[in-house]
Amino acid sequence: MCTEKCLELARGSKVSRRAAMVGAAAVAASAAFAGTAEAGERGPAFSHGRHGLRDLTHTLTTSIPPFAPGEQPDRETVATIEDDGYYMQKWHLIEHVGTHVDAPAHFIAGGRLAPELKPSELIVEAVVVNIADRAARDPDTVVTVDDLRAFERRHGRIPRDSAVLMDSGWAAKIGDVAAYRGSPLPEETLHFPGFGAEATEWLLRHRRIRALGVDTLSIDPGISEEFETHLTLLGADRYGVENLKNLDRIPRRGATIMVGLIPYEQGSGGQARVLASW
Repeated sequence: MCTEKCLELARGSKVSRRAAMVGAAAVAASAAFAGTAEAGERGPAFSHGRHGLRDLTHTLTTSIPPFAPGEQPDRETVATIEDDGYYMQKWHLIEHVGTHVDAPAHFIAGGRLAPELKPSELIVEAVVVNIADRAARDPDTVVTVDDLRAFERRHGRIPRDSAVLMDSGWAAKIGDVAAYRGSPLPEETLHFPGFGAEATEWLLRHRRIRALGVDTLSIDPGISEEFETHLTLLGADRYGVENLKNLDRIPRRGATIMVGLIPYEQGSGGQARVLASW
């Protein structure tokens, strides 16, 4: 970011013709590279499933569904190129909105904070358990031990230290707050899928997993009042990732996810850019 001195200079002088030309060239180059990357993601290497890269992150907007009313992000523009020579926003948001991580400290007294999660824990193999058909019929459904055993019969044993991701098809509802929360009114019970506590215990005990991830607002189902899955997972010094997308666009097994967690000071978690590669 610009130093105080460079900001002072930017405010006190007009942008030169040469600087404007350089800036325009940079924008053009950026657009060209962006177009190349986008085209590459649609190319044969991706569609044939040999190699792939997928963003699992929702864009953070002021209208993204929150877990509870009043937790929506807010932003304002504090500098513009026209007035200040640079563009900048100020955001006001909680750590647990949008695509984000729940660190152990989110539910566990003395648990590890966001900056204490190691890179080796945030770059892990992923498996995707699909319950979308059942979730379409029953929004209160959960991932069960039977689902995990069925996954292993088809795809092999869930690896140790992996992230187990739930694909419930819920990400498609992100543009409708009531549908995504599963409740038309703020005070009503939420209805969306999550991981069952029994399945979470089984994964920790028998597969020694590193993380759980979901395409909903919580690793617990919406109807949960005790947050058993949070307490079980975070109590085992593992972490959760919530509000993922594109889980139907990555392999059921064989992908690696990179969880770009922001290491907020004393963070109970925080926003993350989550990418999958295979």
